Amino acid sequence: MTATTSEPVALLEIARHHYLTYALSVITSRALPDVRDGLKPVQRRILYAMFANLRLLPDARYRKSAAVIGEVMAKYHPHGDSSIYDALVRIAQPFSLLHPLVDGQGNFGSLDGDNAAAMRYTECRLRPIAVELLSEIKKQTVDFRPNYDGQFSEPVVLPAQLPQMLLNGCEGIAVGMATRIPPHNLRELIDACVLLIDQPAVDTGRLCRVVKGPDFPTGGVLLNTREELLDIYENGQGPLKVRGTWQTEREGRKHRVVITSIPYAVNKAALVEKIGALVAARKLPQVVDVRDESTDEVRVVLDLRRSGDDAAALAYLLRHTPLQNNFHLNLTCLVPTPDSDIASPQRCDLHDTLRYWLDFRFQTVRRRIEFDLEQLQRRIHILEGLARIFDALDEAIALIRASENRRHAAERLMARFDLDEEQTDAILDLRLYRLARLQIAAILEELADKRAEAARLAHLLEADERLWAVVRAELRELRKLYGQPRRTAISRQIEAAPEYNEDAYIVAETCSIIVTRDGSVKRQGRFTDLEKVRIREGDTIGWVARASTVSAVTFFTDRGGAFVTRVESLPATSGYGEPIQARFRFADGERVVGVVVHDARALPTPRPPPADAPEGAPTGPFGVAVSRWGRVVRFPLAAHSQPSTRNGRRYMRNSAPGDAVIAVWQADGTELVSLATSRTRGLCFPVTEAKLVQGASKGVSAIAMDDGDSVLAFELTTKRSEGCRVITSTEREEIIRPTRYQGKRGSRGKTLLKRGRYLSWTRATVRYDTREEPG
Repeated sequence: MTATTSEPVALLEIARHHYLTYALSVITSRALPDVRDGLKPVQRRILYAMFANLRLLPDARYRKSAAVIGEVMAKYHPHGDSSIYDALVRIAQPFSLLHPLVDGQGNFGSLDGDNAAAMRYTECRLRPIAVELLSEIKKQTVDFRPNYDGQFSEPVVLPAQLPQMLLNGCEGIAVGMATRIPPHNLRELIDACVLLIDQPAVDTGRLCRVVKGPDFPTGGVLLNTREELLDIYENGQGPLKVRGTWQTEREGRKHRVVITSIPYAVNKAALVEKIGALVAARKLPQVVDVRDESTDEVRVVLDLRRSGDDAAALAYLLRHTPLQNNFHLNLTCLVPTPDSDIASPQRCDLHDTLRYWLDFRFQTVRRRIEFDLEQLQRRIHILEGLARIFDALDEAIALIRASENRRHAAERLMARFDLDEEQTDAILDLRLYRLARLQIAAILEELADKRAEAARLAHLLEADERLWAVVRAELRELRKLYGQPRRTAISRQIEAAPEYNEDAYIVAETCSIIVTRDGSVKRQGRFTDLEKVRIREGDTIGWVARASTVSAVTFFTDRGGAFVTRVESLPATSGYGEPIQARFRFADGERVVGVVVHDARALPTPRPPPADAPEGAPTGPFGVAVSRWGRVVRFPLAAHSQPSTRNGRRYMRNSAPGDAVIAVWQADGTELVSLATSRTRGLCFPVTEAKLVQGASKGVSAIAMDDGDSVLAFELTTKRSEGCRVITSTEREEIIRPTRYQGKRGSRGKTLLKRGRYLSWTRATVRYDTREEPG
C-alpha cells in the first residue's frame, strides 16, 4: 500500500483562494441585481416558483406565504426561510416598490417600521405586472440551469418585458461593493427606451431630459438641480437630496402643518418620535403638539403655537430630522457576458443600464418569435397531412379498417399518402366527428391562418428594424397599461424651503448664569441668596450674570482661547452644573479666567468714539486681558459674540513659554488698568493706552518685568480710590489704586514693600447688572 503525499501550501494562498470564492459567490449569487431582469437570485426564484410551480397568478386564490417559502427553499434557494420571507415581504410592500410584484394579504409591515406577520399567517399571489416578467418564460426565451442539487432547473434570468431594475430599484451589500438603485417612473423609463431605440447614439444628457429623476413610492420632493442629476446619472453614483411635503391647515383659531409625504426609506414612527422629543425638549417652541393621523396616506399633524410659525418650524425640522435626507444612488449591477450563465459586476450609467436591458429585450423577442414560428410550422405540418387525406378520405378510412393494428395502419398510410410519423399519428388520433364537412373546412381555414401568421413572423425575423419595431410597440402598450403619474415632485416645480434662523428656536427667558472658579457652569431661574447656590466643595463662584436665553456667553481661558455658546444650551439645573471642558475642547490644565455675557444688561453701555478716531473704528465694548509676563491686549468683544465650534477661537497668543492670561475683563474705554506683581510693584494706567487689535495678538507691555517677577493681580476700575486688592507677606491688604500707582503703560510702576512679597489676590465674585429686562 503506497502512502500519498501532498505539497505544502501557504495559509495565505488558501485564505486568499477561499475568500475570493466566497466574495464572487456573494456578488454574483446573492447581493447584486442582474441588469436584464433587475432581480436578485432570491427574488427571481420566488417569482418563478409562484408562477411555474404554484400557479399563483393574479386570478388565482391566495396561498399561505409559508407554502411559497417552502417551495422556494426546497427547490431553488437553500439559504434559510427567514431570508426568503424577507425578500418576499419587500416585493409585496407598496411603500418599498413603486410597482409591487406580489399581492399580499395580511400584515406585510408598514411605513412605521413594523415587521410583517409570520409566514404562516400571511397569504400572497402574483400581481399582473409580475406576470409581465414571467409570461414568456415557457417560450424558450431565456436559458435554464440546474438548481443547487441538480434535480430541477431554474431560469438564469426572467424574460422581463419591463426595465425592472430601474423601475422598482434595488439595494444590496456585497463584498467590497454595494448597490442602491431608487425606483423610477414607468412612463419616463419607457419613453427613454423608445428614444434609445429610435436614436441609438443618444447620450445620457438627452436621456435625462426624459428620465427626470427617481420616482419614490412615498412621494416627496427631489431637490437636486438638473446639472447634479446629469452628473449622478453619468457617473452611476451620487447623493440624491429628498425632502417630505406638507401643507398648512386652519381650523378656527388653530393652525396646523400637515406632513403629507416623507422621504423614501424613512421610518415614519421614528420621525414622529423625533419631532415629539424636540417639542418636549422645547427645542421647537413653534410646535405645541405632534400626532400621527395616517391611514393609507401619510398625515402627520403639527399643532402650531400661533399663525405664521409654520416657516420656522419646518426649517428646523428639515435641518434636524429625516424630513429631509440624502439617498445615495449607486448603479452597480451584474451585466451579461458571452457566457450566459455568468454575469460580471459593473457600475453603469443611465445610458448603459437601458442599453443592456434593451439588447436583452431584443434577444428575448427574437427567441420568442422563433419559438412561435417553430410551433406554427409544426402545426402547419400536421394540418398539411390532414388536408392531404381529405381528398381521398374514403380510401384512407378503408385502408385503416383493413389494417391489423395501429402500427400496421400507420405504415400503410405513410406509404400511400407520403406522410411522416408525426402527421400519421395526428390522423390516427383524429376523432370521427371531425370528418364532417364543416370540421374539414375549419381545419383548412386554420391551415390558411397559420400559414399567414408564419409568413408574418418569418418576415419579422428577416430584419432587426422590424424586431425593434415590435419591441417599441410592446413597450408603448405596457406604458398605457401600467403607467402612473409621477409621485415625487421636482424641486423646480415647487416653492423653496423655509429659511433656517437659529435664533427663532430659543425660548426667550431670563435666567442667571453661574460660573465657578474651577470651571463649572449652569443656569438657574432665580435664587434668593448667592451663598445658597449649590456648588462643589472647595469651589467658589466666580461670575454671576442675569441674561436672556437668546443671548450668548463667552468663556475666556488662560491659554488665549475664547469659547462661545448660547445661554439656552447651558444646563438648566439647581445642582452643581457641568464642567465647561465637557462642552469645549480645552487643553490639559486650561482654565477659565474671564466670562462675558452678550446681553444688554451685562455689557457696558457703548460710548461714542473720540473725535480723532478713524472712521469705522470699533466703539466697544472691549475685552482687556493681561498675562503673567506683563503683556496686555485690548480687543472688540463683538469678534467673540457668535457661537464657536468646540475648538473655539483665539483672542491672545502667549509671548513666551510659561506665559498665561491671568484675567479678562470687559470695558467701555473709560476704565483704568490696575495691576500688581508678586514682587510688590503696582501700576495703574488708562485702558486706552493698550493698543486695540482685531485678531489674536501677543499684546503690548503693560508693566516692565524683572527676572523672576510676574503679574499677580489685574482688575479694571473707574474710581481713582479703587483697584485690585492683594495680600502682602505681612498679611496686610493693599489696594493698587490710581491715586498712588498712576503711571504710564510699560513703565516699572511703584514698589510698595522693600522686603516681602504680594502673596495672593483677593477676588470678589463678579456680578453683572441683575435687571430683569435689558436697559
